[in-house]
Amino acid sequence: MTKLGSIVVGKKNQITIMGILNISPESFYKKSIKSTKSEISKYLCDMEENGANIIDIGGMSTAPYLKTIVSEKIESERITKTIKIIQNLSNIPISVDTCRASVAKDALELGIDVINDISGLKYDKNMPKIVEKYNPSLILCSYSKKLVKGNPISVTKQLLNQSIKIAKKAQISKDKIVVDPAIGFFRRSSDVKNNLPYTKITSDWAQRDIEIIKKLKLLKSTFPILLSISNKSFLGKLLGKEDPSERNTGTAIAEMLSIINGASIIRTHNPKITSDVIKMTKSFAQKSRKGL
Repeated sequence: MTKLGSIVVGKKNQITIMGILNISPESFYKKSIKSTKSEISKYLCDMEENGANIIDIGGMSTAPYLKTIVSEKIESERITKTIKIIQNLSNIPISVDTCRASVAKDALELGIDVINDISGLKYDKNMPKIVEKYNPSLILCSYSKKLVKGNPISVTKQLLNQSIKIAKKAQISKDKIVVDPAIGFFRRSSDVKNNLPYTKITSDWAQRDIEIIKKLKLLKSTFPILLSISNKSFLGKLLGKEDPSERNTGTAIAEMLSIINGASIIRTHNPKITSDVIKMTKSFAQKSRKGL
């Protein structure tokens, strides 16, 4: 039984919704940015009402194609302020999206439940020490500091296994680990020098993301899979839509395919749409089993 904080995830026919709360003005999806106490409070209530089971806070955008890096102090201040606002309003489990050990430490000191590290504990050499000390649940993303080549599924498996080994060495039990194949973080190159984690590949990055979703079942293991595809750039490339706010239809279709192919957790900007996607997916699956 795997748990993200107090939430059991990965059970058969159960899909968990992780609502994205961006507090970084640099975020690629401007409609998702919330910074004031009133904005955060209202957004939190809306996400819970619309089906979010857990909230993921991001204090610095990590889109590899944008110049988004901020100091660790600013990232930490944004996140700790938001954690306190949420904790005064709700008991919902909180995940913090960071690859920096000092930011993770400040968040864990406030009692948050989950660290979501897009580098799979590989970016900051101090991150394994911090997670060993505080023993949170972890979301480990597929990531390499070096150029990778070859079959996307095989490469992704290999990189995830490396992160799982780091987590286990840090005394994190396997029932606290969720894996993420890192949609959007495999690129030919970054247009900006921001020193943030992304995995460099020689092949088409959008096709890599599509291949992962199509063959997600091949990544299935003892660890639940989280998919974060909400409004991402591969959808924009497929649909010819530069504005992320115009990618809701593509997001919904990609989320449905991800659930069908084995995703247990969907990280989303729009829990309401994702809730509908889950209901529809389950309904069709039930009718299919009945032979209708």
